[in-house]
Amino acid sequence: MIFYHQIFDKMKRGAFVGIVLLIQISHLSDAWGQTFGGISTEQHNQEVQAHRKKQDAEFRDPDHSPLSARQIRKFKGLPYFPVNRNYCVEATFVPDSTSTPFQMKTTTNRLPEYRKYGELHFILDNQPLTLSVFQNLELMQKPGYEDYLFVPFTDLTNGEETYGGGRYLDLRKAQLEQKPVKLDFNLAYNPYCAYGGSYSCPIPPAENRLNVSIRAGVKSDH
Repeated sequence: MIFYHQIFDKMKRGAFVGIVLLIQISHLSDAWGQTFGGISTEQHNQEVQAHRKKQDAEFRDPDHSPLSARQIRKFKGLPYFPVNRNYCVEATFVPDSTSTPFQMKTTTNRLPEYRKYGELHFILDNQPLTLSVFQNLELMQKPGYEDYLFVPFTDLTNGEETYGGGRYLDLRKAQLEQKPVKLDFNLAYNPYCAYGGSYSCPIPPAENRLNVSIRAGVKSDH
């Protein structure tokens, strides 16, 4: 499932409208996880395309979309890289039970508290890489969202082919119990800040800056 770790904070006609936690549920089926390691390229492509279809539908929905009414009228779908199985990698998860909570920087003055849940170690483009996995301390108190985890990252495509502020991946705890863990960059998505409006989006920490190009997932509109 995908969760948007970003807050909508918008002023309208001089009045504070509110701060709304935006949650997007996407297509990361349990069946896919169970077949990881034996799933065919065709099956993988079908799963990613289904995920994209649902994501585009949510962007067309005024109740869930980060787009303005005018943008929604013109919306024809998000720009995506072609589905590439090479960006669905096997990762080893190393839990972290000693980390202390910290305030993650965002694009505004908001400083939500996260803790480092662990690290994912994997190889991509023949390079050994690591991404830290985080858990939002406020969100984990909400029924139904105790198991949501967050992987913000940057890569060498940012600012050109993809959004300059980096992109996000979301996981659930059960996915990290798999051996190996499936880490699919074809599901990488933009923070809502990429689409304008007044949003507060987490900035990927320095430890999650990848020195490779991730040409998978959502591209930049610009």
